[in-house]
Amino acid sequence: MTVRHRLARAVAVGALALAGVTALPTAPAQADATAAGDVIANLWSYNWDSVASECTDVLGPNGYGAVWVAPPAESLKQPNFYWWDVYQPYSYDLNGRFGTAAEFASMVSACHTAGVKVYTDAVINHTAAQTGTGYHGTTITNKYDTPDWDPDDYHTSAQCNDSDLIIDDWSNLSEIQNCELLGLPDLRTESDDVRSGIAAFLNKQIALGVDGFRVDAAKHMPVADLNAIRAKLSTTTSGSSPYIFQEVYPGSTPAASDYYSSGDVLDFTYASRLKSAFQGNVSDLESLSSSGVLPPANSVSFVTNHDTERNGLHMSYKDGDTYRLANLFELAYKWATPTVYSGFEWSSTDQGPPNSGGFVTDTNCSSGWYCLQRDTAVTGMVKWHNAVGSQAVSNWSTKSSSVIGFGRGSAGYIAINNGSSAATHTFATGMADGTYANVVDNGATTVTVSGGSASLTIPAKGAIAFYNGQFTPCTTCEGDGDGDSGTTVTATFNEYAPTTTGQDVYVVGSLAALGAWDTSKAVKLSSSGYPLWSGTVSVPTNTSFEYKYIRKNAAGNVTWESNANRPATTTSSGLTLNNSWNVASADATDVTFNVNATTTLGTNVYVVGSLASLGSWNPADAIPLSSAAYPTWSRPAIVPKSTSFEYKFIKKDGSGNVTWESGANRSYTTGGSSGYSTGDTWK
Repeated sequence: MTVRHRLARAVAVGALALAGVTALPTAPAQADATAAGDVIANLWSYNWDSVASECTDVLGPNGYGAVWVAPPAESLKQPNFYWWDVYQPYSYDLNGRFGTAAEFASMVSACHTAGVKVYTDAVINHTAAQTGTGYHGTTITNKYDTPDWDPDDYHTSAQCNDSDLIIDDWSNLSEIQNCELLGLPDLRTESDDVRSGIAAFLNKQIALGVDGFRVDAAKHMPVADLNAIRAKLSTTTSGSSPYIFQEVYPGSTPAASDYYSSGDVLDFTYASRLKSAFQGNVSDLESLSSSGVLPPANSVSFVTNHDTERNGLHMSYKDGDTYRLANLFELAYKWATPTVYSGFEWSSTDQGPPNSGGFVTDTNCSSGWYCLQRDTAVTGMVKWHNAVGSQAVSNWSTKSSSVIGFGRGSAGYIAINNGSSAATHTFATGMADGTYANVVDNGATTVTVSGGSASLTIPAKGAIAFYNGQFTPCTTCEGDGDGDSGTTVTATFNEYAPTTTGQDVYVVGSLAALGAWDTSKAVKLSSSGYPLWSGTVSVPTNTSFEYKYIRKNAAGNVTWESNANRPATTTSSGLTLNNSWNVASADATDVTFNVNATTTLGTNVYVVGSLASLGSWNPADAIPLSSAAYPTWSRPAIVPKSTSFEYKFIKKDGSGNVTWESGANRSYTTGGSSGYSTGDTWK
C-alpha cells in the first residue's frame, strides 16, 4: 500500500554554466570520520540556537570535528515533558521540541561555517507508542496511523510471531527485529515503500546540509534493511556519502559485528571498560585493546550516553573529576572515533531538559546543564588529540594502580592520576627535550623534558598532557620556555582563502607576535593577490609554534579554520608558509601549476578546479599565476594529498572578463609526498 503523505525524496541538482566544465568526481562510499579533527561533541537535548552558538564559539575554535544532535523530528508532547518523548516520533516534520525547521537549517549552516559537521539522531525503527499531540500540533488517535505511515507499514503479531507483539525473548532474532520495543510501533523496514519513506526523511535533512546520522535502535532492524535504506540516501552537500554510526545495544543476538557492513557501531563495551578502570584500577587500561572492545575501524567510542548515564551502566557527570578524567583518557588513547557527551543535570531518570512548556530553552551551562565540552582540560585534549594524529600508543608507564602515563609516538604524552592525592613520578616520554605547555590547564603550567624524560607532579584526580606544538627546544632545559632568544626572522604567511564582501583574513597563533591566540590581536593579511592573502611577521629564531587562519567580517565576527592547529619551526633564517583554507598541514601537499600561455597587455592567467583549494570552479576564486617566466605562468598551490581532481586555466582581462581554455577538463592525482608539478600548454 502506498504510504500517505510520503515525503518526496530530496534531489540536489547543480548546474555549472561554465564552458567546458564537466561533472565533479564521484563521492566515496562512506565519509571518513577518523581524520584529524574527528572528535564528536554529543550536545544531547540542546536546542538548535544553542547548538549553532556552541559550534561558532566553542566547537569550531577548539578543533571539534562534528556535533551530534538530538532527533529533529516532531515528537510526542506530554504534560511531564520527559526526555524520552523525543524518541517517539509523531511526524517527520522538522518543527519540534528543539526549535523550528528554519532554526534547524540555520544551525546546520552556522556549524558548517565554523568547520563543524552535523550528525543527527535518526529514530527510524519505530514511531510513538503513546497517542496525543506532538510539538508541532500533530494529533494521533491510533498509533498505527500517522501522517507518514499507514497500518500496513507496521509489523503485526503474525509477522512478529508473538501474540502480544512485544519483545520478551531476547535470544530470538526474529522477535528482536520484528516485534515492538517497549510497545513502540515497529516499522516494516523489509518493505521498499517503508525504506523509501525513511530515506526521504533522511534526505530532507541531507539537503539542508546534515552530514550523517546516529541510527537509534539499529539492532532492531536487519542489516539488509539498513543497507537498503542507506543505498537510497543522497550525497551530502560536501559531496560525500553521509557518515553512519549505529546504536547496537550489547547482546549476542544480534552481535555488534553483524552491523559493520551498514556503518560504524557505538562501543558500549569500551564505555564499560572505562567505568571499571576509573572506579577501580586505571592500570588495567594497559590491556584495553585486548579487553573485548570493538575494532577501532568499525566503532565509535564514548564514556556515557543519555541512556547509560541514567541506568547505571556507565559513568555520568555525577562522578565528578573521575568522569572528566575518563574523557581525557578517551581523547588521548588511540582507538576509535571519540565522542564527548554533554547533557543536562537530572535528579530523576525520566526528567526532561530545562524547558518552557516542553520546548527546550537555551543552554547556559549553569542552570541545569553540564557542559563538559567547554571544560578547559577537555578542549585542550581535543587539540592534543588532533595534533598527535595517527601516532601509535607508546612509552606506556604504570606507576601504581592509580597513576599511568603514555605517549603517542614522539608527538605527545599524557600522565593521569586517578588517586586522591598528588603524585610525583618520572616518565620516559619519548619526546624531544624542551619546555612544553600543559594543555590540561591551558598552559598555566609547563613541562620540562630532559633526556627524553619528565618529572611530573600530577594533581589528585588530574592529568598533565603536552604535545609537539609550542615548545622551546633546549640542551640544558633551563629558562622560561617562551622561545625568545632575542633575535627574530621573517615568517611569510600565504593563505588561499576565498571570502565574501566585508571579510578579511588574519593569522593568529601561539606566539606573542601572532596574538597568542587572541583573535583581537591577530595579524591581518593583505588581499592584494586575492584569493591569496599574504603578510609577514617577525618571529623568534629557533622556535616551534602553532598558528591558524581566521576570517573576520565588518562586525568583528570570527570564523576559524576547521583543521588542527598548523605547526611551524623557525631556524636562523626566514621561512615561508603556504596554506589553503581548511586543508590541514599534515594532509597537504604542493602542486606547481605551469602553463605556456601567451596573453595581451592587461590579461593574466589563473588556474581553477574541482577542489575547494582550487576555487571549486568559481572564476572569482581562481588562483592567479605568476608571469615571471613568461610565456610560462606558474604558481604552487596547496591541495590535499592522495587526491584526484580536475582543473583548467582561464584568462582574465583588466575588466574581469573571463576566457576559459577549450577542451576537456585536465586531471591530476597527488600522492603522499610533495613537490608535484604540471607542464601544460594553453588549449
